[in-house]
Amino acid sequence: MSWEVHVDWKGEPHLVGRLHAAERGPTVSFQYAPEWLNRSGAFAIDPTALPLRPGPQHSRALFGAIQDCGPDRWGQVLIERAVRKNVLDSKPYRASDYVLALDDSSRLGALRFRQDASCPFLAPTTGKLPPLIRLQALLRAADAIHAETDTAADLRFLLGAGSPLGGARPKSAVALPDGRLALAKFPKPDDTRDIAAGEILALTLAANAGIRVVEHQCVPVGPRSVAVITRFDRAGETRIPFVSGASLLGLPPDDPGAYTLLADAIRQFGHDVAGDLRELWRRLAFSLLASNYDDHLRNHGFLMVEPGRWALSPAYDLNPVPEIDRARTTKTPVSEHPGEPTIAGALEVAARFGLKSDAARTILREVFIAVSAWRVAGRKLRLKAGTLDAYASAFDHKLMDEARTLLKV
Repeated sequence: MSWEVHVDWKGEPHLVGRLHAAERGPTVSFQYAPEWLNRSGAFAIDPTALPLRPGPQHSRALFGAIQDCGPDRWGQVLIERAVRKNVLDSKPYRASDYVLALDDSSRLGALRFRQDASCPFLAPTTGKLPPLIRLQALLRAADAIHAETDTAADLRFLLGAGSPLGGARPKSAVALPDGRLALAKFPKPDDTRDIAAGEILALTLAANAGIRVVEHQCVPVGPRSVAVITRFDRAGETRIPFVSGASLLGLPPDDPGAYTLLADAIRQFGHDVAGDLRELWRRLAFSLLASNYDDHLRNHGFLMVEPGRWALSPAYDLNPVPEIDRARTTKTPVSEHPGEPTIAGALEVAARFGLKSDAARTILREVFIAVSAWRVAGRKLRLKAGTLDAYASAFDHKLMDEARTLLKV
């Protein structure tokens, strides 16, 4: 099977090549179209795995940039359930099948797929996403998936314009009142704390610490909370090319990489190299101090701002994890050298991020002050005292103590 691959650039779709997947087995190949190779300003859709060159390029695993616009565990569950209930026609045998099952209207990034020029882009709909006022209905459908009481109608609802994106938790695309695309992230019935409130609190603290973050809001749906995140890969109707940190580094899913390796990739592919290096170190300090321990490489994103040059996306998926629910380590290590993360270790590698010692300590102080005020920020968000108490150990812990000692505050 093969499909045309297009990329939206400056508001227009362009054919960039064809993706071919073997009928059985993991082998895939991609070949750039001659017209794309000969186009002024052409760029590689995957800067590491798919360099801009003629001829087929083969891989045993799906190319990272294409995998980035596909579903993670939540979306895969929906697709598999939909096949069993005859909502979708064919069983997904390959990683590419999951990617191609998603809806074009809300697919992450700027890549688009179709069989040939006579066909629409895959999984087309009317383009009308569920509005924000339908959160209650979307949440009921997500709860049914969790309870395994879902109907074909539930699956069609969630697999239609509400396309499932990456991540293991339930979610759906929604349209904001002004027409912008957003992602609604739902609670699960067995959650032991308010996950949406925790994410909104972390994003608020990160913004207070000087980090560029996604636009966000916490929307109550009955007694529960839904985090609504405005999509950063859209500018009006224009789609913006996106790759994850894993794809920028060309690493397989099981390789954790390191923040220092991301810094090296920014030097190689970055747009505002010095600015993004400082921003990345600030995010590293925040992840350590705010216990953002789901910071794996797919939760670091990059947007193309000019051909072949990638900039850090706004920070997203920031989730403070209380000590009872975690091993104390980040998903992305501080550096290539294994070991328990420390603030001193982060300061030791600051030069890899273009920072002198004084500049790194200044950033650390700003992040520390913002995270220290977590209860004040939570009260301003009108979070309940019990909700804040559930997150106390995510903000009061030994790395905060270490930072306090190093900064002498």
